Amino acid sequence: MIRVRDLPLPLDGDMEQLKKRAARVLNIRPGQIRAMSVARQSIDARNKSDVHYVYTVDVTVEREQAVVRGADSRKAALYAPEHYVFPEVKTKLSHPPVVVGMGPAGLFAALFLARAGLAPIVLERGRPVDERTRDVERFWTGGGLDPVSNVQFGEGGAGTFSDGKLTTGTHDGRIGAVLETLVRHGAPEDVVWSHKPHIGTDVLRQVVKSIRQELISLGCDVRFESRLCGLKTGTDGVESITVEDKKGRYELECKALILAPGHSARDTFRMLEQAGVPMEQKPFAVGVRIEHSQQAVSLRQYGPAWEQLPPSDYKLACHLPNGRSAFSFCVCPGGQVVAAASEQGQLVTNGMSLRARDGANINGGFLVGVGPADFPGGDSLAGVRFQEQWEQAAFQLGGENWSAPAQLVGDFLAQRPSAGQGRITPTYRPGVTWTRMEDCLPGYVTDTLRDAIPLLDRKLRGFADPEAVLTGVETRSSSPVRITRDETYQSALRGLYPCGEGAGYAGGIVSAAVDGIRVAEAVAAKQ
Repeated sequence: MIRVRDLPLPLDGDMEQLKKRAARVLNIRPGQIRAMSVARQSIDARNKSDVHYVYTVDVTVEREQAVVRGADSRKAALYAPEHYVFPEVKTKLSHPPVVVGMGPAGLFAALFLARAGLAPIVLERGRPVDERTRDVERFWTGGGLDPVSNVQFGEGGAGTFSDGKLTTGTHDGRIGAVLETLVRHGAPEDVVWSHKPHIGTDVLRQVVKSIRQELISLGCDVRFESRLCGLKTGTDGVESITVEDKKGRYELECKALILAPGHSARDTFRMLEQAGVPMEQKPFAVGVRIEHSQQAVSLRQYGPAWEQLPPSDYKLACHLPNGRSAFSFCVCPGGQVVAAASEQGQLVTNGMSLRARDGANINGGFLVGVGPADFPGGDSLAGVRFQEQWEQAAFQLGGENWSAPAQLVGDFLAQRPSAGQGRITPTYRPGVTWTRMEDCLPGYVTDTLRDAIPLLDRKLRGFADPEAVLTGVETRSSSPVRITRDETYQSALRGLYPCGEGAGYAGGIVSAAVDGIRVAEAVAAKQ
């Protein structure tokens, strides 16, 4: 196989044109290409008068080595794809492994263990995704929060109600296995080759349900509304766990516990602290969601060609003289700001997009990094208390009815409360309360955001649109704790395998899924 890179293609181009361009690089006739597949597609919008796609393709021809010798060496080279193989199982467990949590880390840990013949018991504190979706929609339309089933808890984890982004800064051979598994379970095939792949919340819900069905077919015991609430330990480590379900509490013998709790499992963190499991504070970020017109952002990013392209996103960051940084996070083109609370009296937001990304607004987290020096105390759960403090303030400021505090960017810059919306309609449900952000975020956060807006406007004109909407608060950008583990992926409490974003080892769907596979390998290899 030959990989051919950096092939420009007009926005209205087709695969035949792409094949001709690949053939030109290889100095052969298009008819000599026996097969061609897309490996990567991106958009080059540096010149707004010539916005185009850029492709990398894999082609199959006869006499590949000879063809490569005669090709443009800057763009063509022999390529041998690597396929992930789960290592040989060496462990001999007296009881099935237990996986806690059905977010990406837990799902992929369970799936790869089950495929290797080590079908685990899978515990999820929330409900199956279809029931969960109904519970969330009821909350968003004023029906009240269900602490068991919400945007944070339930099948698929917090990422189920998101944009379903599959971008990652990690480089790991397991990423291909993650993407192939997602496609096998219903994700669009373009997630394998798109420069900025995303599934969309509507499609992702069906994907996680399909993965669960494979787990069951492989012999996994999947238990919903089953919360980990205790550990029993012995001289060799974990001996059993206490589980609470709708019928009460019971003990479950366990020698290998994969803990993928998600970043909002605060009661689990407290239980672990009481059990003496080593944890530490971890930096994260807090701030608001900012909403702009999707059309305006796409026009700014792509110029006149914007209507021929998918909705644009953005990625922005700046470092301020006060020593803090502000940055965009989890941008959701054509999406909506969502109520993401999981506890009574604590309001938190997130962003979500459907696969089509066809909403009028684009929203993104607009955040400031915080760390242990900002937290109230030196214990491992100080960051949790920090989050709770500002989520409670947001709940009270919004009116204690799940309305979210909101402010126009122009008013925020002028340091005055907002009285109502401009031309951009907030998407947060059940509604917003027009106010000022200073009352639900630390002063150093609002000061940093205010100073950052004009700087980021230089990078993306229109970011400082005075009628853009700020909605607060976003506090759960990542876990506030790290459950420490060693090179065997185990805690100091042997048999406990902290895993994924909630444990402090990932930052999105793909990196969490990859960490789940790593931990599954460690369990399978333990002798």
